[in-house]
Amino acid sequence: MADYIIAIDQGTTSSRAIIFDKKGSIVATGQKEHEQILPKAGWVEHDAAEIWRNVQEVIGLALGRADLTRHDIAAVGITNQRETAVVWDKTTGKPVYNAIVWQDTRTQEIVDRLAADGGVERFKPIVGLPLATYFSGTKIAWILENVEGAKEKAEAGDLLFGTTDCWVLWNLTGGVDGGVHATDVTNASRTLFMDLETLEWRDDILEVFGVPRSMMPEIRSSSEVYGTAESSSLLRETPIAGILGDQQAATFGQAAFQKGESKNTYGTGCFLIFNTGEEVVHSKNGLLTTVGYKLGDQPTHYALEGSIAVTGSLIQWLRDQLGIISSAPEVEKLAEQVEDNGGVYIVPAFSGLFAPYWRPDARGAIVGLTRYANKNHIARAALEAVAFQTRDVLDAVNADAGVDLSELKVDGGMVANDALMQFQADVLGVPVVRPVVAETTALGAAYAAGLAVGFWSGLDDLSANWQEDRRWEPSMDDAERERQLRLWRKAVTKSMDWVDEDVK
Repeated sequence: MADYIIAIDQGTTSSRAIIFDKKGSIVATGQKEHEQILPKAGWVEHDAAEIWRNVQEVIGLALGRADLTRHDIAAVGITNQRETAVVWDKTTGKPVYNAIVWQDTRTQEIVDRLAADGGVERFKPIVGLPLATYFSGTKIAWILENVEGAKEKAEAGDLLFGTTDCWVLWNLTGGVDGGVHATDVTNASRTLFMDLETLEWRDDILEVFGVPRSMMPEIRSSSEVYGTAESSSLLRETPIAGILGDQQAATFGQAAFQKGESKNTYGTGCFLIFNTGEEVVHSKNGLLTTVGYKLGDQPTHYALEGSIAVTGSLIQWLRDQLGIISSAPEVEKLAEQVEDNGGVYIVPAFSGLFAPYWRPDARGAIVGLTRYANKNHIARAALEAVAFQTRDVLDAVNADAGVDLSELKVDGGMVANDALMQFQADVLGVPVVRPVVAETTALGAAYAAGLAVGFWSGLDDLSANWQEDRRWEPSMDDAERERQLRLWRKAVTKSMDWVDEDVK
């Protein structure tokens, strides 16, 4: 009998394959980074063909390191960077343009054009999202409007759209030779095109964006068998049985299955998700309404989400653009060499400000600089920016939910940073809790796939797997917390109103 599940985690900076056992423990991992293509200010692209090659490679790496074959794998789960848009030719299998990444802001003119009739919340009562460059819909529209011949091919039914889960699934199940063109409800809920109540594409909204319905994948649940891996794959004949967008996958991996439960993932960006159960809750405080998960024919679970564009990528910026550090872990060592931030605050609005502000006109700012400030203060301010942004989002969640969160479950790469986690607890004023398995994004996809094929019997099995690894209690006094938050919010205002007609 197959004793393992493999999860493909197609993320913003890398693709990974992680093999899990029945206890939800990691058996082996394969990982490979892909190029971040930055053609212009605000433009962020990936080579979708490179991503697919890397996915195949990391599957081989994980299987090899675990000394396993496809016969040992019960099912495949997929999780992914959600709003990143891939448009490809279904007859050649080749993308017509690079994947446009969720962080990309080039589509602001399309957003403004669409918002001219009804404002940025024009479709929000239906889709749960404001008009913003963040989501897939404007990215598809940009490709159709700007790539030569794309619009004509799309109207002829020759082009397909997918977020990267859909791209991986299509290729893994055969590509041009019968590949399955489908996505799950969580990814579909990030396009601007899916009706939250019916879980169907809205033809009227597609028409407004100029996107043919024929491009769109079939919307399926998060946990069912979509197809099997094709014959040339190392996983041939293995069922692909789970798909969840990365943040919903992390919530699922944290066993936050019930109304009122939440988690925060610290990755390239930062994403706090609060489970609202079977109820669609529309935010009054700048949060997104999204699908949390749907298991087969069971009722849909919804969520409120606070999305922060730049957290882990701020540390990458210190490494790659400024050269202050040579590897991400060094930022903690630098930060620990000073007692505080020296009055320095960093607002990393590289792609504008996401939740709860939604200010595309904002740009990154470093404020409070004096001759006293050094690279240690800048490193500390970068870490603190992550925690401050999370506090802003949590305040919005508390306001919408009407119940204050008593503790915050955390996951993602940055939770290994003890200094950040302690400061996070301090500025929140509630405990921060890290699970034993911090790779909850991949784990959530594995769980969804395993449930579909009977590898796990139900949610109780998954809840029993969750174990606490470490807990950080707040140690900052109330007066200092309020002082820090006041200065942070002052810094945020300095980043706004930067982009105008002369500055793009």
